[in-house]
Formats: sequence, structure tokens, C-alpha cells
Amino acid sequence: MHIRRAHEVVPLISPHGETVFELIGAAAGGLGSHSVAQVLLPPGKASRRHYHPVAEESYFILTGQARLELDGESAYLGAGDAVAIPSGVVHQIHNGGETDLIFLAVCVPAWTPDNSVYLD
Repeated sequence: MHIRRAHEVVPLISPHGETVFELIGAAAGGLGSHSVAQVLLPPGKASRRHYHPVAEESYFILTGQARLELDGESAYLGAGDAVAIPSGVVHQIHNGGETDLIFLAVCVPAWTPDNSVYLD
């Protein structure tokens, strides 16, 4: 049984402020068909602008306020909101609130470091 608890996972901390807890997937030593990560983004921070050539990705907002840029369009998301991001679509998520933004990122197939193309 593959059970991962976010508080027990060694996070990936990016220099731009994202903290990623890879819970399920190839990079976490689990499934290859999909991955699940919990992401923490402090106020005023943003992910790097990027796309995934193979994986489809979905975000589910747990807490906080987000501004999502998706293929040149912007949308605002809050707790309980979800968005689907097709493979090959450029996206970036920003924390537009005053508290931490925490969301789940689900990728199919499972995210691996070589399946992200950064544009900055």
C-alpha cells in the first residue's frame, strides 16, 4: 500500500517560492499512470511559466486565492475551484492573496522532471 503523508514528505523547494510535496507518482516512487502533489505558494509568489508536452494537469484549490494564466487568458480561483490544463498549454499560477495558496496538482501521465518545459 502506497500511503504518503504531506508532513512526512521531503518537499521540493524552488528558488521562486513554490514548495511541492510530491505524494503520488513516478517521482514519489509510486504510480506511473498519474501523480498527485500538494503545492504551497506564499503570498506574492508565482510558479514559473511552463507547459507539459505530454501530461494533462489539473489544479484543485484547497486554500487561498489564485490567479491562473492559461494560454494567454487569466482567471481567478479560490478554495473548492478546479481547472483542467491540457498538455502543451502554457500556464502559470500566482498567489494573489494575503495568505498561503495551497492546491493539489494532478498529472496524467505521472509528472516527471523531464515533462516540464520552462519559458523563463
